Amino acid sequence: MGKEVSDQSLGKLLWTFVVTGAATFMVAMDNLIVTNALPVIRVDLGTGLEGLEWTVNAYTLTFAVLLLTGAALGDRFGRRKVFAIGLVIFTAASAAAALAPDIDTLIAARAVQGLGGAIITPLSLTLLADAVPPARRGTAFGIWGAMSGLGVALGPVIGGAVVDSASWEWIFWINVPIGLVLLPLVAAVRESRGGAGRLDPIGVALATAGLFGVVFGLVRGGSHGWTSAPVLLGLIGGGALVLAFVAWQARARYPMLPLPLFRSRGFSVSNAVGFVMAFGMFGAVFLGAQFLQTVQGYSPLEAGVRTLPWTAAPALVAPISGALADRIGVRRVLAIALALQAAGVAWLALVSDPDVPYGELVPPFVLGGVGMGLFFAPMARAAIDFAPRGMEGVASGASNAVRQLGTVLGIAVLGAVFSAAGGYASGQDFVDGMRAGQMVGAVALAGAALLALVIPQTRRAAPATVAAPRERQASTSSASTIV
Repeated sequence: MGKEVSDQSLGKLLWTFVVTGAATFMVAMDNLIVTNALPVIRVDLGTGLEGLEWTVNAYTLTFAVLLLTGAALGDRFGRRKVFAIGLVIFTAASAAAALAPDIDTLIAARAVQGLGGAIITPLSLTLLADAVPPARRGTAFGIWGAMSGLGVALGPVIGGAVVDSASWEWIFWINVPIGLVLLPLVAAVRESRGGAGRLDPIGVALATAGLFGVVFGLVRGGSHGWTSAPVLLGLIGGGALVLAFVAWQARARYPMLPLPLFRSRGFSVSNAVGFVMAFGMFGAVFLGAQFLQTVQGYSPLEAGVRTLPWTAAPALVAPISGALADRIGVRRVLAIALALQAAGVAWLALVSDPDVPYGELVPPFVLGGVGMGLFFAPMARAAIDFAPRGMEGVASGASNAVRQLGTVLGIAVLGAVFSAAGGYASGQDFVDGMRAGQMVGAVALAGAALLALVIPQTRRAAPATVAAPRERQASTSSASTIV
């Protein structure tokens, strides 16, 4: 009997790895696979630059602003159930994008894809965390990070290859068979729930609208002007709604994002580190990816293949990072990871030139990629370990949302630095702007490396029911103080 129970548990764990890993790969791949298809989409659907921008931004915006909502829904109504719903949404939206007859339909389908991704991403991590013993989470999160890194690494290459050999629609059709295969397998994953209480509809509305406004303003500021009415309305109005969300969470009977989470120095500092990392690294990557095509003249597929030393390294290093964090501690691994990223980005800035041989770009590519690979699994573990038991989903959603916002802000700020120091007039003009932007990113990453050393040693927080009604907070079911 004991062996049968053990075999059943092992089987559920295996299927949990398969389902969460494949879904994470699919969503991560979709973040970048569309980039190499944009020129073909522009001609085929008869759109312009604005339409192409929204083809990318519609996904990013909904993904960023709905991560907290997806995690909260899973904690309250069942993570496996809501994860399956997210998988259905993502698969159906992928088919709709492939069938889109015009740019407006494609943008709408991409926005719905972002909704599905915002549900899948945080819940894949919390379903895995629930299935794995705490002592083995470092290795498990490393495998999860490897699947995400593999999706990011292969996205540009797969997108370029598909567009070259078939048509742009197939970059979305790829998701459909994956989703259809995974859906029946979700039943093999163990169901779990998080914090007790009810959904906070006012909190959901305020968080979604506020974060959407802020991200909308940051994304459009560079192209429409930072003082234009829509941008100012998004930034100011969104910021006001975010503040209203925080005020509401302090008094809500069933808060969506319990503020005691941020009383933990580990949780707060870890999220600050994640924000700055995304700001510096992905802002620099945004400029570097354009360099290979705009200045050196590579095709999208050729550029995607040449960035593999950077983008593939995380998939190779991520499994090691989890085990390494178990041995020397999360904060040391994060500090090392960020220092490597800072060195890689600074190296790129120093060697970049319109005629630089590709071989000279490979060492900084590898250095930055290894740093990224060492980062994500320990970062995910910090978000889980510094949260009270039962609130892992909310903590994961908050951590992911913070990094998404850091990415948007990094691209906006480093893009503004690029425009001030250079531009697209010539190859040298582009390099001048890129070098200035990447040095800003390197400085930010170096600062994040120092900040990571302030993170305390990870440890499990005491179980807590932080979503308990206000009138019961003095009882034994109330939230424990997070140290």
